[in-house]
Amino acid sequence: MHTSIALLLELGIVLIVLGAVGSVTRRFGVSPIPLYLLVGLAVGEGGIAPLPAARDFVELGASIGVVLLLLTLGLEFSIEEFTVTLRQHVPSGLVDMVVNAAPGAVAGWLLGLDVTGIVALAGITWVSSSTIVSRLLDDLHRLGNRETPAVLSILLLEDFAMAVYLPILAVLATGGTLLHGMASVTVAVGVLLLALGVSRRWGHRVGHLVEDGDTEQLLLRIVGLALVISAVAELAGTSAAVGAFLVGLALTGPLADRVRSLVAPLRDLFAAAFFLAIGIAVPPASLLPLLPAALALAVVTALTKLATGWYAAARGGSGVRGRLRAGSVLVVRGEFSIVIVGLVAGPTGPLGPLATCYVLLLAVTGPLLTWWVSRPVQSARTP
Repeated sequence: MHTSIALLLELGIVLIVLGAVGSVTRRFGVSPIPLYLLVGLAVGEGGIAPLPAARDFVELGASIGVVLLLLTLGLEFSIEEFTVTLRQHVPSGLVDMVVNAAPGAVAGWLLGLDVTGIVALAGITWVSSSTIVSRLLDDLHRLGNRETPAVLSILLLEDFAMAVYLPILAVLATGGTLLHGMASVTVAVGVLLLALGVSRRWGHRVGHLVEDGDTEQLLLRIVGLALVISAVAELAGTSAAVGAFLVGLALTGPLADRVRSLVAPLRDLFAAAFFLAIGIAVPPASLLPLLPAALALAVVTALTKLATGWYAAARGGSGVRGRLRAGSVLVVRGEFSIVIVGLVAGPTGPLGPLATCYVLLLAVTGPLLTWWVSRPVQSARTP
């Protein structure tokens, strides 16, 4: 088998750079995510040191990173406690949709976009990045905080809503019929509800299927299962993140602890690829013309996400600090916003560069805001 020297060299160099960046940020107690994104921007097309040979590998690794991040997040909770929390926060999800989609819709109208563009920009400003949020919660040791279930409920409700939103947007983008759109939505929602029901009723049996005394066999089985379920979720028109999260929820007790420790190093490696891939996908020169508009939209929607998190955490009984932490971590946008851009943005028009610049701004500044809000109370008792 022929080995690409360029691929090995490029990957080796970028991993060394990411390792050095991560060491520096962790020494100061800061998440490395913003610098990972900036490294991706530097090595992408039009950057200062492009990586043409490694790009395909990084994009593939990014898909695996999403699955592993959400798998390990699901391991922190049981399906019973999470479904109770999810039902409690349906009003929070509705508030989240209204106050965060509205700025994008208004901005699209002011920019003169068509109906498809307005709906797309509304979705881009609405949905937070479950992948980046899950990594931030782990980096900042906030998985056990009182406000975290409220944050996760918002993220999962957004992911579930994408099962309805994305088929509708796809129909608008392709000029399809209303009947086709309704059929796509029905299939996606039906499969999603079925998956939730199966996870709650028979999820405990997943542990018996994957349990093995040999660590290698256990790792192969659990990662393989997470990838398969994620693929089925994507095929059904919902999110791979939802599929991976449900697999994690199905594992409890000592087995969940064991799987978490086994998957963690693999997750961190592929998660770095995910953050790198977001930066690589952005040509720096395309960002500058629309930077003022993207910055204004980012400021407005950062405030609306702070309000959403405050409201959701208050419903969960968190104090003022917990509400601020919940709002700040929801500010980041990421993978779904990129998917929406790819679904509707053509080679011309302002939507693609505007949305990409907007996502990158909040993917970089969101983690910094989260760290700043969390810093004074990292060692304090959770309110």
